[in-house]
Amino acid sequence: MSSEPLQVGIVLGGVAPEHEVSVITALQAAAALDRDRYTPVPIYVAKDGTWYTGDALLEVEAYRDLDALREDALPVALAPTPYGHLELLEDRAPGILKRLQRPALRRRIDVMLLGLHGGPGENGGVQGLCETFNVPYTSAGVFGSALGMDKVMSKRVCRQAGIPVVDFVALREGEWAGREAAALDECEATLDYPLVVKPARCGSSIGIAQVNTRAELDAAIEDALRYDDKVVVEKAVEALREINCSVLGDGHEATPSVLEEPVPSDDDAVLTFQDKYMREDGEAAKAEGGTKSAESSPEGMAAQDRIVPANLSDERTETIQDLAVRIFHQFECAGVVRIDFMIDESTGRVYFNEINTIPGSFSFYLWEPSGVSFDALVDRLVTIARRRHRDRNGRVQTYDVNLLAEKNLQGVKADEAP
Repeated sequence: MSSEPLQVGIVLGGVAPEHEVSVITALQAAAALDRDRYTPVPIYVAKDGTWYTGDALLEVEAYRDLDALREDALPVALAPTPYGHLELLEDRAPGILKRLQRPALRRRIDVMLLGLHGGPGENGGVQGLCETFNVPYTSAGVFGSALGMDKVMSKRVCRQAGIPVVDFVALREGEWAGREAAALDECEATLDYPLVVKPARCGSSIGIAQVNTRAELDAAIEDALRYDDKVVVEKAVEALREINCSVLGDGHEATPSVLEEPVPSDDDAVLTFQDKYMREDGEAAKAEGGTKSAESSPEGMAAQDRIVPANLSDERTETIQDLAVRIFHQFECAGVVRIDFMIDESTGRVYFNEINTIPGSFSFYLWEPSGVSFDALVDRLVTIARRRHRDRNGRVQTYDVNLLAEKNLQGVKADEAP
């Protein structure tokens, strides 16, 4: 007799600019789940931070009208249990439920499949919530998520570990406001144009710009500060090839994928949000030894052009794959990540660019060429999440002693420090 399917909470949306991209990623993963083994339970985080569930949330058409979606969906709260799973509780006033003439929803969640991009969904916030509630989740942990989200700290950690990064300057909003001229002087004294400006903790190429003059640099920093209070200004690699590698595993083992080379539109020096998610031209990426691959995307989200596998020598491919695994372990990652590199074709040097601890579409298109289907990839993510949860719960977390028992407090006054 088969066991009951695991209830998998598909967490999507989120309070982040990549909200809609997250919906696509999570719904793709939900569709890939083996229904004999897993039951997907959508958990939608609206743009105002309210959490919802409802079977209609598994259909992409429901997201065409977000106001109507929220009217039909059920607002929920998360409730921890002592059994290693969560419960979704309908978050409505008793009077409303009485008028609806039904009891409040109560549903078990065995594992959280995190399909969030950016913001608290990828920076360790939701990961910390899962750990506090003691439920398995698919993602890097709190440390790796927070580190990976911060481009400044991730570059510093890689540089300290001997992994090449391009020269950069980091600016906080407090260091910029009121002293813009001095900050611009620092950038120009440290780095040569052209430069690339990025928000430090955004994904999907949001707020990114390449600049060639002081006026453009000023405007780009101002724009980036709309998205984050920390900005990275780095030396642009002019003879640039962007190469990405996914890594799957955990602290025990990690495997690199084939490599991809994203292809920007002709007018863009760097990949933009539009390149990644809104391309409509259908232009094929041509290169000997590589083929154009399109990220599966429902309902008109145009696929980014990419060459998979990237047209690189075996030696250079292996170098980048080895670097990717090193970074994966350096960041203490788990599940599937995508690590983005830059090659300077004028020098042959390879640089770490950034890491995506919850990559778009879980980078399934980099695993299919190796024979790992999307179904198998999602199954692997759930398996890793549950194994990490067992490992964490197998360690000492509390002591079976009550320091506040009466016999231990004799002679101790309430206003004395222990």
